[in-house]
Amino acid sequence: MGHEFLSMAVIYLLAAVICVPIAKRLGLGSILGYLIAGILIGPFVLKLVGDQTSVMHFAEFGVVMMLFLVGMELKPALLWKLRLSILGLGGLQVGLSSAIFYGIFHYGFNYSWQAATAISLTLSLSSTAIVLQYLNEKKLLSSIAGQSSFSVLLFQDIAVIPILAIFPLLAIAGLHNESVDDHASTGLHLTGWLKAIVSISVIAAIVFVSRFILNPLFRMIAKSELREMFTVCALMIVVAIAFVMDLIGLSAALGTFIAGVVLADSEYRHQLEVDIEPFKGLLLGLFFISVGASMNFDVLINQPIFVLGITLLVLIVKMVVLFSIGKLFKLPQSQNRLFYFCLAQAGEFAFVLFSFANQNNVLSVEQTNPFVLVVALTMLITPFMLMAYERFFAANNNIQTNDRVHDRVDESNPVVVIGFGRVGQIIVRLLHANGYGTTILERDPDHIEMVKKYGYKAYYGDATHTDLLHSAGIEQAKLLVIALNSLDKSLKIIEYVRKHNPDIKILVRCRGRFEAYELIKAGIDNPYRETFSSSIEMANEALTSLGMSERSAKKICTKFKEIDIEFVHQMAEEYDQENNDVFIEKARTNREQLDIILKKTLDDHEEN
Repeated sequence: MGHEFLSMAVIYLLAAVICVPIAKRLGLGSILGYLIAGILIGPFVLKLVGDQTSVMHFAEFGVVMMLFLVGMELKPALLWKLRLSILGLGGLQVGLSSAIFYGIFHYGFNYSWQAATAISLTLSLSSTAIVLQYLNEKKLLSSIAGQSSFSVLLFQDIAVIPILAIFPLLAIAGLHNESVDDHASTGLHLTGWLKAIVSISVIAAIVFVSRFILNPLFRMIAKSELREMFTVCALMIVVAIAFVMDLIGLSAALGTFIAGVVLADSEYRHQLEVDIEPFKGLLLGLFFISVGASMNFDVLINQPIFVLGITLLVLIVKMVVLFSIGKLFKLPQSQNRLFYFCLAQAGEFAFVLFSFANQNNVLSVEQTNPFVLVVALTMLITPFMLMAYERFFAANNNIQTNDRVHDRVDESNPVVVIGFGRVGQIIVRLLHANGYGTTILERDPDHIEMVKKYGYKAYYGDATHTDLLHSAGIEQAKLLVIALNSLDKSLKIIEYVRKHNPDIKILVRCRGRFEAYELIKAGIDNPYRETFSSSIEMANEALTSLGMSERSAKKICTKFKEIDIEFVHQMAEEYDQENNDVFIEKARTNREQLDIILKKTLDDHEEN
């Protein structure tokens, strides 16, 4: 048995090592490389591996870990903030797709209403693994299409919970799947209200443990100064939650996603992300290889018209639905095109849902076999669709494909500067002129090459990666200057640095008042609004140009700056994007007070 396990491991790893780099080199992407590797070693080509059921159960931990990491990126407040796009985009996509598929399979193919419901709900979901990996690789997750896709995927991932709860209610009398009885017997035999109560109780327990027990546990591990124990603890959390959720017949991925959301506010979030990321990548690769190896081409040979027809139907229906939703939500044409190209496939949860439908006698094995192949084919076709999108539609979108690994920092300075654009350059020039050494981190490789010509040394890398910050000596630095134009990245860096060097002074650039509110909430006393000081200088000159004395103009502008900074701090405490009416009323009151204060300041100044 040991020799068999080792030989299987060698086959999987060798297939990945050979196929994935070649696929990347040809511009096919890593996902397609993994799928091709699986097809090649599978029972229908080289026949190096057989049944993938046991491997798939293990590889699904890649999806589980991915949802855990996605959850940790989503603070509950952010989920609430995104609720309209999640419910609007995601709800419409799942609802419309399911309704159309139901009509096709119930009325067109004469499936029972139970079977049609299960098939339509399952096919309405898309592949979180493929879409997020593609958007991350292409640096498109922050685009409008990327954020819209993320909202839809998030709704779909959450929707798996009620879908799993609905399936047992769809059981068809007389349908008996002997081939899945053994697997089904591994879970608890719960029915009706008892299952609902147990499910709610387990989810509540996950939330409670994640919020009130895990942080003290992480704190204890941190004091032991054994970094590998964080990895052990992180894996223990994922595996334990997956086991409990599987035991009661719910999605393991959804359980870890909920735990991730609860841990999003944890001070140890970044450490967990760093520790789990390598395992997630490896297991996701194994997942895609097993998907490729499990593709049953005998079904394709026996039912070619049905399988290929349904595959094409799924892609067309979902693209039409996504296109319509994008139009409804007024996505720009270029972004809408990427939106419906990304999400047209069926997703990895389909393998779980079809298996669950077998276990609960909703669908027979003979019914699900063609649809499992359809799901795998849509996932296989997706990378080619995205290549076509890039080739014919995205030529002018400046898609970044730079895969350069961040530089190793070989110096230690009292000041770390993140971002070397217009703001960062001025700060560094003044620091250097006064003898202060700086370590400069910049993520634009072309920018780095350009500034080298002027005698500056900058290191390439995304400073939200904690290992780069560690390499730059953030734990020993006295001052951190964040001159980025991304608020999300700035907040992530602040959170990590506050934990690992609480005494460091942090100066942060922002673009306006609303970003300043967020930074103040994050503990930054004085965010530097990039246009604030220059606007006050222009106002000063405008006043003198209109006849006011230079002394009076300077007094007024100084007072304005002082009061405005005070009001920004007051408004940060009240700032709530969901309660706009109260916030706007407060802003109006402040403006009226400011006018009164400035008039009084000018009158007092002129009297003196």
